[in-house]
Amino acid sequence: MCPCEPRRAVSRGCLLAAFALTSLSALAAPLPGHPDAPTAEALSPAQMDQAWQRATARYEPERKALLAKVAQGDAMGPFRPDWISLARYRAPAWFGAAKFGIFIHWGVYAVPAFANEWYPRNMYDGTAREHAHQLDTYGPLAQRGYKDFVAGFKAQHWDPAAWARLFRQAGARYVVQVAEHSDGFAMYDSRLSRWTAAKMGPKRDVVAALERAVRAEGLRFGLSSHRAEHDWFFDHGRELTSDVNDPAYADLYGPAVPHFLQDGDQDLEQDWTYVSPAYVDDWLARTAELEAYYRPDLIYLDWWVGHPAFRDALAELLAYYYNRGARRGGVVLNYKLHTLPHGGGVLDVERGQLGGIQAAPWQTDTTISNDSWGYVAHDSYRSATSIIQLLADVVSKNGNLLLDVGPRPDGSIAPQQQAVLLEIGRWLATNGAAIYGSRPWRVSGEGPTALATGAFKEQLAASYTAGDFRFTRNKDMLYAIELAWPDDGTVVVRSIKPADRVQDVHLLGSSAPVRWQSTAQGLVLHPGPRPAGPAAFVFAIRTATDSP
Repeated sequence: MCPCEPRRAVSRGCLLAAFALTSLSALAAPLPGHPDAPTAEALSPAQMDQAWQRATARYEPERKALLAKVAQGDAMGPFRPDWISLARYRAPAWFGAAKFGIFIHWGVYAVPAFANEWYPRNMYDGTAREHAHQLDTYGPLAQRGYKDFVAGFKAQHWDPAAWARLFRQAGARYVVQVAEHSDGFAMYDSRLSRWTAAKMGPKRDVVAALERAVRAEGLRFGLSSHRAEHDWFFDHGRELTSDVNDPAYADLYGPAVPHFLQDGDQDLEQDWTYVSPAYVDDWLARTAELEAYYRPDLIYLDWWVGHPAFRDALAELLAYYYNRGARRGGVVLNYKLHTLPHGGGVLDVERGQLGGIQAAPWQTDTTISNDSWGYVAHDSYRSATSIIQLLADVVSKNGNLLLDVGPRPDGSIAPQQQAVLLEIGRWLATNGAAIYGSRPWRVSGEGPTALATGAFKEQLAASYTAGDFRFTRNKDMLYAIELAWPDDGTVVVRSIKPADRVQDVHLLGSSAPVRWQSTAQGLVLHPGPRPAGPAAFVFAIRTATDSP
């Protein structure tokens, strides 16, 4: 039996009364004498959660006001906060046409700049290399905890207009900023926390400034929330002497209850981590802030919101967001794994691909870095060619690519990242007709290279050959994207048959004529000299059968 309390077992007005009934013996359990002393064994998950509730009690009026906004939005229509209604959602046309977006992981975790954006969690894990690095570099955790990195997150060189201009030059049509990662530090002016970029560190509402800059460049603007997993994100800090145990910082470190799962972290039906109704209410209010104050075109939710404890609140959030979004042309909510019923939002396949054409738009997200979503020192980066090839594969299957960058704590973006982005932008400037606004053809592609499908499978990707093609359609043109150049100057596109009645072929970005013959084996191409640039070459093919 799941130990998580059903979220609606008691009304919000009765929560305090319900907690007052907690056994006196549990509340009287001896507490450690020093505020940084380990509490993993001394406190129950419920007690850990109550410490967090006390630390955040000052925000209860604003929390209630936000939950009231959600209730009002739920009643607006056309969506109700139930899954039968929400399954009728359809993604707006702008998303299906956009194809390429930029994701931004920027936060306090960029200050230590080590390993990846989960450094805040792993620095407290006595078995992790991040823990050893933390002790060697900064000393004991009671003296230098994650909270102490906030002062180093200054953003002194941040220029949101320059970011937005770079992303437009990269060919992106939408930008998604991490509003709050699992570390609990909000990059916006949250009414529910003092631990925000508006009040500490940069002392700027990063989300508001970037939203203005992005929209000024004519791009769509989105936000992501990873708040759900903050419930347990700092649990290792309770296992040793650290500032996570100090009630003075419980409003940053959260409940920090033990993450109790039994079959891997993707099977949330087998995740028995304690989640209180109060925490779910806080999650709903903090996520609703994003819509209430910033009106994002897209909200991306990380996977742990699929934990059963969030299910009712998730329906409330979606109805609120979709109803308000419907009044401005439609919005997108990205979800992972089995968080939503089919059709309830737009599926995101993290670091992976799908095997064929999908009926509804979907998305994959990956990072430009080889190691991290956030900034780390001495990082290495993926090539523009590999990213463009991924984009071609995803788009051929009715998907979008959301590509992540990780800025430095001073607000600058590493020159190597910028170079990759600009190379992608140059390719899209030449070949964008095959991408933007395109739709799948009758098959997504052909070729000998087999792909591993599903989330977190991109590391299994093989090198493409000149026989690997991806197909898209746009208006009256078929596009065949070749994923490597033929050494002998000749290639056969086997999916294009004489019955397609090819009328013309040309290679985008090249003035050289393409000789071609339609044969029983397929369309034989002799493209001439190889164009400069990344290894993804787009043949625009006019056929009698591909008129709109």
